[in-house]
Amino acid sequence: MGGNIYYIPRFKGYNYLSYRKEWIKFFNIHKEYKVIHGHIGSCAAIYLQIAKEYGLYTIAHSHSTKKTTKKIKTPQEILFPVFSYPTRFIADYFFGCSKLAGKYRYGDKIVASDRFEVINNAVRTQDYIFNEDIRIKYRNEFNLKDQFVIIHVGRFDVPKNQTYLIDIFKEYHKVDESSILVLVGEGPLKKVLEEKVKALNLQESVIFTGIRNDVPDLLKMGDVFVFPSIYEGLPVTLIEAQATGLKCIVSDTVTEEVKVTNLVEFVGLSEPIDSWLQKISAASNSYSRVDRSNDLAISGYDIKETAVFLEDFYINRHNNDM
Repeated sequence: MGGNIYYIPRFKGYNYLSYRKEWIKFFNIHKEYKVIHGHIGSCAAIYLQIAKEYGLYTIAHSHSTKKTTKKIKTPQEILFPVFSYPTRFIADYFFGCSKLAGKYRYGDKIVASDRFEVINNAVRTQDYIFNEDIRIKYRNEFNLKDQFVIIHVGRFDVPKNQTYLIDIFKEYHKVDESSILVLVGEGPLKKVLEEKVKALNLQESVIFTGIRNDVPDLLKMGDVFVFPSIYEGLPVTLIEAQATGLKCIVSDTVTEEVKVTNLVEFVGLSEPIDSWLQKISAASNSYSRVDRSNDLAISGYDIKETAVFLEDFYINRHNNDM
């Protein structure tokens, strides 16, 4: 599309000095940039500070709450707030995919100020208009007839909690032995998930699709979207699912801002699995799949509108602030 991608070594903590050196080198070479929009929270305080020293306008963008119900946290979960905290004193402006994501990263004061903006995780809403012909086509491709299909889209990693999703499906499958679980994505826990499915003897009922570029159509194939994440910002997959008219059963750790339509229902992760099964069973009793893409557009989730906002912000806002 005419853009350029430049690579900076990944920040790992111990390479702090060499990481700074790479950014300084980058800004010395590339003096054409006026705005830096930072999405990597763990090291934003480093590269945004250097950017300011070179006179750039800096934006920090929070995409997750990073909240977890686990008693034992990983080193990354412990260190993230330590490295991320100084960002709130450095950036000129702040974005968040939700207010909750903003509050976690920047604090209540910044979110309540005129220096914070929620940037919706927008989509090409026209791609998600429900189409019965596409639904039938994809179900045929996956050899699905009248089976009830539970679908999930997400990176196979701890926050997405797919191991618990498989536990939920195991219990639901006892009630409906023809039901199918479709897992769309890849990630470091893929092998663990595949082994768990095999250990539960569910390999004939769980489909791993891998990474796909046809997610809108896969969602049309499903009957209910189940999303038991441990923590989130505002997951775009839930916006996509709603756009196709798909009912969504979601953990209560996900911000309520994601409920753009009445298709979303929340369940507590601390609640018994039966609570999840009841919601899924209710969805299995059939409901009318209708186009909800316009609801998403009205709520500000159309990528065209978001792109126009960002373009205007980059061109005009930083000139007004500097």
